[in-house]
Amino acid sequence: MAGTGTAHLRGTDEALLRAENLVVEFPVGRTGLKVNAVSGVSLDVLPGETLGLVGESGSGKSTTGRALMQMPRPTAGRVSFDGRILSELDAAELRKVRPEMQMIFQDPISSLNPRRAVDEIVAEPLKIWRRGTSAEQHRQVEETLEAVGIDPDTARGRRPHQFSGGQCQRICIARALMLDPKLLICDEPVSALDVSVQAQILNLLHDLKQRYGLTMLFIAHDLAVVKNVSDRVAVMYLGKLCEVGTPDQLYERPAHPYTAALLAAIPVPDPEIRPAGGTRLSGELPSPVAPPSGCRFRTRCPLAQDLCAQVEPTMREVSPGHHVACHFPLQEVAEPTEATTAAAEASPDAGRPDPRGNGAG
Repeated sequence: MAGTGTAHLRGTDEALLRAENLVVEFPVGRTGLKVNAVSGVSLDVLPGETLGLVGESGSGKSTTGRALMQMPRPTAGRVSFDGRILSELDAAELRKVRPEMQMIFQDPISSLNPRRAVDEIVAEPLKIWRRGTSAEQHRQVEETLEAVGIDPDTARGRRPHQFSGGQCQRICIARALMLDPKLLICDEPVSALDVSVQAQILNLLHDLKQRYGLTMLFIAHDLAVVKNVSDRVAVMYLGKLCEVGTPDQLYERPAHPYTAALLAAIPVPDPEIRPAGGTRLSGELPSPVAPPSGCRFRTRCPLAQDLCAQVEPTMREVSPGHHVACHFPLQEVAEPTEATTAAAEASPDAGRPDPRGNGAG
């Protein structure tokens, strides 16, 4: 799967948020080894768009979201937001940009200060940035809490532990909206919630997006959730992107074996219906300290050949707006890259039949 390349990026001037060749590495104690959490990820989000970022746990989704926020700053790569290159700003300049980029964290309860009342937590961004008088701040807190479905009269003076997980997530959303951001990064905002509450939060985010004109990056591990909220979806595996397209493209005709495996893993609610046959994942996720050579997905891919171990695939277009990083995609690519063609000719498997029985794509 996983590959590099920027063929899936749109025009530079179009995107509100754009990351090119993002790399995030963490040292492993004093061993001299590094965790390759994010390796050459490129993505963009247009104004008013919602980009869904999906993948298994450990694929680097949350690290990517934090790197876009510059917390911590990425090891390498370029991140631009609204015409400013964040990776080149100093701490003081970056702080001025931060109100325009807000983040909803994965665990709603632990991201709230347990010692402070809810109205204080939601008002804190306004106080830090000294926006408005005390009366204006109070009024904005009440309006925003009402917008996310929390009764300000009931919430006033209460602490986070006195609320349910879904209510805490609503409070986190209210706090993120206080500074009127342009971009909202949602890191698994519904993964810890019951299914019924998930639907409420997803509907809330959709309504708030329309009301406040938000641009969103929605991080999740569930393709079924992402389909309902995203205009575009990027699939991630072990620190790299493998497929980018619209939800309909990925659901109806997935081009990457990993995407097909994620779709096949979605539970079918009717016990009378047997899941359709398809790609099934086997084996464990490789270590990000020593990822496989070439395509990182090859150790679990049923279509892998020798070429996959030798050459890392790059993003290629399989249909308008639909890109995949795979040497042997489930959909045929019209024009293979020069690197792939040369490596295929030199590969010992050149000329062998494709395991799918339809050619080597």
